[in-house]
Amino acid sequence: MKLDFLLTSAGKGIRDRAWSVALFAAILGLAGPVSAQKPPIAGDMKDFITAEPAKPVQAFVITDLEGKDVTLDAFKGKVVVLNLWATWCVPCIKEMPSLERLSVKMKDKGVAVMSVSQDRGGMKQVGPFLDKHGLKALPIYLDPKGAVLKAIAGRGLPTTLVIDKEGREIGRLEGDAEWDGPHAVAIIEAVLKQ
Repeated sequence: MKLDFLLTSAGKGIRDRAWSVALFAAILGLAGPVSAQKPPIAGDMKDFITAEPAKPVQAFVITDLEGKDVTLDAFKGKVVVLNLWATWCVPCIKEMPSLERLSVKMKDKGVAVMSVSQDRGGMKQVGPFLDKHGLKALPIYLDPKGAVLKAIAGRGLPTTLVIDKEGREIGRLEGDAEWDGPHAVAIIEAVLKQ
């Protein structure tokens, strides 16, 4: 009984000292920002790989469906969900409706979904695919030379990165997911708060 009291008291004293040190560091500006916290990884996002520390995404140039050049810099100040896919990739096709729903759900909250086709045939291949699958609200970009896959050191399709407002990779998921599901949205909302 006496030992339990001593351990509890010692634990409280250690906890109080740790809190004091953290508070003092925060006052002096020595503590890391709250934004350094990891996003919540759970459920169907269990394979989400957090970048530690967050790292800048290498520059790349892709085109929109009208043939205009687009870079990641155009999305500074927004959280970007950068998805790499192809028309022949079955898991990619499976997750595209959830990416479209995410885009619609989050576009007014400062989130941009970039769904980047890796098809070498460009618009000739992607256009009929979009018509067939009725994807009208999903922002689609073309990258027939695979510049983005190289820039992010991607290993396969689909690969999706979550990028913060400063253009840094927070983490990635290799494989398909329900991007409008609660676990994915929790990660994106955590990055929005940073």
